[in-house]
Amino acid sequence: MIKYELIDGVGKITLNRPEKYHSFVREMALKLQNTLDKCNVDKQVRAILITATGKAFCAGQDLGEATDPNGPDLTQIVQEHYNPIIRKIRDIEKPVVVAVNGVAAGAGASIALCCDIVVAAESASFIQAFSKIGLIPDSAGTFFLPRLVGMQKATALMMTAEAVSAKDAVDMGMIYKVFSDENFEDESWKLVSKLAKMPTKGLGLTKRLLNASFSNNLEQQLELENQCQTIAGNTEDFKEGVKAFLEKRKANFKGE
Repeated sequence: MIKYELIDGVGKITLNRPEKYHSFVREMALKLQNTLDKCNVDKQVRAILITATGKAFCAGQDLGEATDPNGPDLTQIVQEHYNPIIRKIRDIEKPVVVAVNGVAAGAGASIALCCDIVVAAESASFIQAFSKIGLIPDSAGTFFLPRLVGMQKATALMMTAEAVSAKDAVDMGMIYKVFSDENFEDESWKLVSKLAKMPTKGLGLTKRLLNASFSNNLEQQLELENQCQTIAGNTEDFKEGVKAFLEKRKANFKGE
């Protein structure tokens, strides 16, 4: 259900339940949580890529499990499956890139949009599908989407469950880039590989600051920037970056 590989500093996480469009069941959600924890503590992992096999990215929750009288109820699914996934993605101080290869619906769209950088194949689409079955957008959908596209657009997309093409998602600021289907895998890998060779601690501190900016006022954010800049300035990567600049060569960052 979840495939994991460590390749050249990239922790590659692949959703692998194609027969069900990678819809989540409990086992799959817990496995993803464990894999994210592994990426967090492994110093060899300097960037993370989340993608999926086949034609879909993720259809959200497996409704068969959600309606099974012997399975977890919606409260348990949200609290134990999805909320921890969102928290882990945001708390990992390493760049998390999601490469959306096909339809991302419901919680699948929410998980994608909480990642640091979202890229998509030209044929991919994003659907806030919750209203179609009388539910509300969970997995931090109501937190991230309005911040990405604005309240008016987010409200309409959530209430109408209108599908958004990858191109339109770029145009409205929902995602970073769209690639042709033919070049999607190569371009996605090129992006995450670049991040894996950059100063990891500096990128992680940038993520810490962006997370804090959702709740800090200006003075609090300025003070946190000062603190984080002090930490960054004491890293080996900063020393290497300055040395490489002065020597007019490419820096060799170690993530330390």
